[in-house]
Amino acid sequence: MKTMKQFGLMLTMLTATLLSSCSNDDNDGGGNSAANGTIKAKVGGSNYTTLQAASFATKHQIGNVYMITLQGSDASGKAIQLGLNGVPAATGTYEISQEATISAVASYTEININDPMNSTVWVAPYEGSGVVGSITISEITDTTIKGTFNFIGKNQEGTDTKAVTNGAFNLNFQGS
Repeated sequence: MKTMKQFGLMLTMLTATLLSSCSNDDNDGGGNSAANGTIKAKVGGSNYTTLQAASFATKHQIGNVYMITLQGSDASGKAIQLGLNGVPAATGTYEISQEATISAVASYTEININDPMNSTVWVAPYEGSGVVGSITISEITDTTIKGTFNFIGKNQEGTDTKAVTNGAFNLNFQGS
């Protein structure tokens, strides 16, 4: 009987541990945060996450403002790049728009492994786009940058658009 009680207690503890460790978030491709060293988003409705080894951020100071680049790719050659030019090293939201006084740009690339010259790139903003997205820096230090983004990019041939939504980044600055 004592063994049965111990088994029941262990089974209860194991079940409680398993249930408390399960995530309630089934959205692997976006949301409010990304794992350290990655960029994630929903691209055309599909989940996308970059590899840690292929994701980075750079920050260059020009006077009192910065040029910040965030970039990541996955193993299949798909990549997201976000750029901010002329921003303070502070939290804030920057519109991706032709009319924006602070330059915010974004792109999503699908590399054609068999024919790299036939790859497709969707960029934002584009001619006549208006506001097509935003990049929000929620945390920035000397070594890391975290935030969210979304944009609608138009391909270089100008024939279609691709929505990149629920984006999040959590990257270390190179050299940090």
